[in-house]
Amino acid sequence: MDIFTAAGLTALLQVIAIDLVLAGDNAVVIGLAAAGLEATQRRKAILVGILAATVLRILFASVAVYLLAIVGLLLAGGLLLLWVCWKMWRELRAGHGEEHASEAGASAPRKTFFQAATQIVIADVSMSLDNVLAVAGAAREHPSVLVLGLGLSIALMGIAANLIARLLNKHRWIAYVGLLIILYVSLEMIYRGYLEVTHYIAA
Repeated sequence: MDIFTAAGLTALLQVIAIDLVLAGDNAVVIGLAAAGLEATQRRKAILVGILAATVLRILFASVAVYLLAIVGLLLAGGLLLLWVCWKMWRELRAGHGEEHASEAGASAPRKTFFQAATQIVIADVSMSLDNVLAVAGAAREHPSVLVLGLGLSIALMGIAANLIARLLNKHRWIAYVGLLIILYVSLEMIYRGYLEVTHYIAA
């Protein structure tokens, strides 16, 4: 296997570092979207998120070489994630309004499973794209490293998403920290995508 070479091991270490950062971001999105649900639905939403991310990452990884060549794809992914971030911000603000309404004795609608699942899948598209592009960039010419990185990111995401969703239900302020992380990732993707597009136009 090409992992057991100096270049392969270096690529694997780079991929692990990327996964530790980006899988955590994806877990924050899944955990944040699923946090407003009942315990049973929350587990289902997290499962949907992990399955969607798995399928998307396998699809993206299989065409990673071609994806790296598409100018503007990263920018589009960043804009999509920024939209998800804005939707989550609105939901958090609405959630505070609902808390005040319930304190006053009025009943307030909870987030539905469909709403959570839709947010997760949309975010998964852009974040899985970012993860695969980053991992594919680090694992060039090392397909086995790409496969290992893919498996690791999915495992990390599953563990972290459950933990984050439980924490968010107990401590609402953590949701805002999560939103800042998602905002940072989306702005970074937009910035890198913008540089890529302007460099391509200039060339």
